[in-house]
Amino acid sequence: MNAFLLSLATFFSTFAGGLFALRFRDRLHLVLGFAAGVLLGVVAFDLLPESFALSHRLGGDGQLAMLALAGGFLLLHAVEKFVLVHEVQEASYAPHRHPNAGIVSALALTAHSFMDGVGIGLAFQVSNAVGLTVAIAVVAHDFCDGMNTVSLMLAHRNTTERALGMLVLDAVAPILGATSTFVYNMPAEVLVVYLGFFAGFLLYIGVSDILPQAHSRAGASASASLISLTALGASLIYVVMRVTG
Repeated sequence: MNAFLLSLATFFSTFAGGLFALRFRDRLHLVLGFAAGVLLGVVAFDLLPESFALSHRLGGDGQLAMLALAGGFLLLHAVEKFVLVHEVQEASYAPHRHPNAGIVSALALTAHSFMDGVGIGLAFQVSNAVGLTVAIAVVAHDFCDGMNTVSLMLAHRNTTERALGMLVLDAVAPILGATSTFVYNMPAEVLVVYLGFFAGFLLYIGVSDILPQAHSRAGASASASLISLTALGASLIYVVMRVTG
């Protein structure tokens, strides 16, 4: 079994997650709360630990990873505030939505999915055993990636067609990422920066976009439920990484 075949499994996992979000769109605030926890878990239990471990193997102290995290967070913040015209934080109250609302964050998730595929491919360059372990972890959390992408698009009142379009792009991205590794080897130093940078991206999407959307839609009475679901989402990723790590 090779990187390409396993990356095909991520397509179906991602698509299933997106269809789940569409099916329960009437309870979108609950899906969003869970999705925010998943992103927090990916940052805290997957991307940052991997970045720190790789940095230490290269003789670093992890500062580069943290600088990249701050850079990723601030870059996405700047893009959403200055490129999209309408602030995403106020989007759920606006009578007219910007046509690209949610697109930037969804594309960031897609870029992360592409690099998930790269991770599978690079892992197989080490050994089949390492590649299989990484692929299992990616397939497991790509279900949540698909759910996150669709939830984000729906939260910004995009049409079902646009949400499905972004879902397809997100589902194809890992396949393209895995395939790209057949023609190059990524330097370890670049991976340290990438992992930290996209940790910042995903942290911003979770805490500054998805979670506020969830609470604004749910109202004060549902806050406890949302917090519980957010904790559940983070816990799920923790368990997945412990089992597959």
